[in-house]
Amino acid sequence: MSLTADNQDRPLKPLKWYQKLATARGRLDAGAFLVEGERAIKQILDYHPDGIMEIIAREETLATHYPCPIRLVSDSQLRRLSQTKNPQGIMAVVRLPAEIYSDKLPDDPGSKILLLEDIQDPGNVGTLIRTAAAFDFSGVTLSEKCADPLAPKSVQSTAGAVLSLWLRRTSHYLKLVKALKARGYRLVTTELEGDEDTSVLSRHCKLLLALGNEAAGLSPGIRHLSDHRLRIPAVREKAESLNVAACGAICMHLSTRRL
Repeated sequence: MSLTADNQDRPLKPLKWYQKLATARGRLDAGAFLVEGERAIKQILDYHPDGIMEIIAREETLATHYPCPIRLVSDSQLRRLSQTKNPQGIMAVVRLPAEIYSDKLPDDPGSKILLLEDIQDPGNVGTLIRTAAAFDFSGVTLSEKCADPLAPKSVQSTAGAVLSLWLRRTSHYLKLVKALKARGYRLVTTELEGDEDTSVLSRHCKLLLALGNEAAGLSPGIRHLSDHRLRIPAVREKAESLNVAACGAICMHLSTRRL
């Protein structure tokens, strides 16, 4: 089976156009990224029904209920497009969210925001975005050295939650931190040598929670801006530190508790 236009006889894009969406340059040029799997696509539809530009499916029955253009592909073509070992049979081309690579905050940032500084593993970035959505965080700010949240492995780890909250990935993330603090947000940094307990996470109506690089932790610039330096109690003799995604999940869960 070859790539086939839908019943509106749209011009066919070459297969390489879709393959380039696996790269940052390709996503920026196209203004789009790929989401794979029916469950993840439905999650996107719940929050951004107009965001899906096209469905790519191996079987027509998988895609007939989607209110957007559909393109059928062969098994071999789907494997060429997919970044997973076992393609799920359906993919979506999704528009890039507005302002994602800017340093402009939303008019209403929400009450809880996650800050990721230089987290380089795309699986960790995607898992943290998914966890933030699950614990009702409104947005995630990422430093430019973080893994791209719209890279295939990051998107896969979000399980469709990538557009359930606003995202900003920028080299000017410290500017955003200062702007949020000026609006009354309290910055809580997670540090091995922190001196405050986890109750600080539920004390403030406006919370900015910062998590740092897997090896180096948070930078001096972020620690200097910190209002509270949090230490998660752990048995250091058995495990010196926690994985950043596990640390984030614990902190975000504790932020939902009220004293």
